[in-house]
Amino acid sequence: MSRPEGLAGPGRDGPVKVLLADDQALVRAGFKMLLDVEDDVTVVGEAADGADAVEQVRRHRPDVVLMDIRMPVLDGLEATRQIAATRGLEGVRVLILTTYDTDAYVFEALQAGASGFLLKDCGPAELLHAIRVVAAGEALLAPRITRRLIAQFTAARTAHQASEDRLAELTQREREVLALVGRGLSNQEIAAELTVSKATARTHVSRAMVKLGARDRAQLVVVAYQTGLVGPAASPPG
Repeated sequence: MSRPEGLAGPGRDGPVKVLLADDQALVRAGFKMLLDVEDDVTVVGEAADGADAVEQVRRHRPDVVLMDIRMPVLDGLEATRQIAATRGLEGVRVLILTTYDTDAYVFEALQAGASGFLLKDCGPAELLHAIRVVAAGEALLAPRITRRLIAQFTAARTAHQASEDRLAELTQREREVLALVGRGLSNQEIAAELTVSKATARTHVSRAMVKLGARDRAQLVVVAYQTGLVGPAASPPG
C-alpha cells in the first residue's frame, strides 16, 4: 500500500510507529491486527495502563499513541499530560480513544496535549486515516462530533478564560488563520479561503502556535474556542 500524501514529511524515515494503550486486551489485539497489515504503520508496543504507556513512550518514542481514557494505575488524561510535559517527547502525538457520550474528558485531554480523539466504534478506514493525519502533524478535529464536544466543554467550563490579552500578540491575519484552524480547516483549505499559498498559510499557523505557546494545532483549536474566535457567538474572521 502506498504512503498517503502528506505523511512522508521532513524528518520521517520509515513507517509511522504506533503505541497502543488500552486496558482491554481484545481491543489492543483488534487494533494491532488491523495496523500490522499496513506497510506505512507499525505497532511498537502495547500498554494496559497509563503508567506503562508513559514508560513505553519514553522507551519506544512512537509517533502516535492510541490512548484510552479509562485505564487503571494512571488514566489516559494524566498519561497524556505527562507525555506532553516530558522533554524529548515533543514529537509524540496522542490520539485519545473515547466512547463519546460517556466520556467527559475530551476537552481536558486536548488541553493536556492530545492531538485529537477517535471514537472506539470507528471503522478501520477511519482509524487508519486518524493515525496518518496525526502523524503528519495535523490535528484530528474536523469531525462535527469533535467540534460539538469542544464547544460544549469550552462554553460550560472555560468561558471565563476568554481574554483579548491572549490574542494581543497576533496580527489580524494570524487571528483570521487561528479562527480557520478552530473550524477544523487544513493548511490547504486555509490557503484557499484566504487566497494565499499553502506555504504562507503554514507560516501563519506556525507563528500563531509560537506566539500562543501552543504545542500543536489541537491546542490552537482550544485557544480559538476559549477566546471566542470560534463558537456559537463568534463573529466571522476579519
